[in-house]
Amino acid sequence: MTTSPSSLRRSESSRRATLEAALDLCTEKGYGRVTVEAIAARAGVSKKTIYRWWPSKSAVLLEAFTEALVTATPFTDTGDIATDLRTHVTGAVNVLSIPPYGPAYAGILSEIHHDDALAETVRTQLIEPRVQEAVDRLRSAQDQGQIPPGADLGLAVEMLYGPVYYRHVLRKPMQDEEAVAKLVDHVLRSLGAAPA
Repeated sequence: MTTSPSSLRRSESSRRATLEAALDLCTEKGYGRVTVEAIAARAGVSKKTIYRWWPSKSAVLLEAFTEALVTATPFTDTGDIATDLRTHVTGAVNVLSIPPYGPAYAGILSEIHHDDALAETVRTQLIEPRVQEAVDRLRSAQDQGQIPPGADLGLAVEMLYGPVYYRHVLRKPMQDEEAVAKLVDHVLRSLGAAPA
């Protein structure tokens, strides 16, 4: 997952140092106090280098967050859709629950209301690909007879993610494993899936 067409020309060590510096600063200072200048100084790269690879600090933090989220939330297919969704949603909850990822993503979400380019990047490089992967996993379960034909898979994805992001954005306590299981079971029942 990259946020810049020039990513193929990046030095991987400088890229990693920049992402780590941005996340460390976000943890230490809070999203609002992170600057490109501070990221560059911490990473040992120039501001020019950062701006060549990313248009803003938000884009740097988005790439770091996306990498963490994708790693923690695989769309596995064990043949049991309920188990796979519980694993997936629990991974998302875990990432959003810990610094620096949760605060970084909250900061990014606050910025998208004022930055149309960032909003488009979040939508096209994070949200839409992940939603499509979730729909594909649900469709596979549908093909296996675990979810009835005609179920609205796109709506099911919104029902799965909605409560997680609602709690994250409003800084409410995140779901524990039992709450995630109840959420997944509720969504599957709403689709007409047979109980696990």
